Amino acid sequence: MPAYWLARARVIDPHEYKKYTDRIPPIIAQHGGRILSRGASYETLEGPDHFDRFVLIEFDTMDAVRRCFESPEYREAAVFRRNGAGENEFTIVGGGEHTA
Repeated sequence: MPAYWLARARVIDPHEYKKYTDRIPPIIAQHGGRILSRGASYETLEGPDHFDRFVLIEFDTMDAVRRCFESPEYREAAVFRRNGAGENEFTIVGGGEHTA
């Protein structure tokens, strides 16, 4: 069952944040991820409009997302955004319908 990495970001320092975003595509690909949307236009239909960048990445499994997020390569790249270049929220969502 596929899983999706959803990221919402507020970019504070575009120069430093770009050091992070430039490194991400090959790391995602190395872990089998497929970027479906990254920094595209968006419209907030309801709720707070705090974030200004959205990313959606598909992986084969939730474990694959975790392996990517916890990989040494990703952690090294994430230092650039974690040092004040941006504010992020990451969520993993399983694919399919799981309603009772």
